[in-house]
Amino acid sequence: MDLLHELTLSMIKYYQGDPKRIQHFIKVHSFAQLIGIGEKLDEKTLFTLETAALTHDIGIKLAESKFNSTNGKFQEQEGPAPAKEMLTELGFEQDVIDRVCYLIAHHHTYTNIDGIDYQILVEADFLVNLYEDNLPKKSVETALQRIFKTETGISLCKTISPVIVLDIATGLSSK
Repeated sequence: MDLLHELTLSMIKYYQGDPKRIQHFIKVHSFAQLIGIGEKLDEKTLFTLETAALTHDIGIKLAESKFNSTNGKFQEQEGPAPAKEMLTELGFEQDVIDRVCYLIAHHHTYTNIDGIDYQILVEADFLVNLYEDNLPKKSVETALQRIFKTETGISLCKTISPVIVLDIATGLSSK
């Protein structure tokens, strides 16, 4: 049994009837995997990163029910418990569960990023959110300067963002 496959199906069931959230975590996972491979992560770190990417927003349902909010801090607060339960039921190793819960509890915290898995998770989530939230050019530029650190993530951000692509094509990009 492939654990990431089973986790993906479990997360789809968890968000049953909510295609926007399902598509969000699928996209974050795809970008995290793409960046992780591009940055040549070892197998265990990549597995942990992919697990975290699939579950990173698992706390949003509890945040909405408890606080009537999708605020990132509430997601960080509420996410580790359901993630731990789901990952334990699926048979993930304890060290992976512990790291994934840590990443979930910090994925909206952009200071003191301690680890390449954490950095890539933040970058992957940003890549998706920049598009889904239709953020203005200045926000994309700020994220590119302040958030993105990996070569693969920087390249993807520059390539994907229409405002950055336009600047690159016209020679106006600052980074």
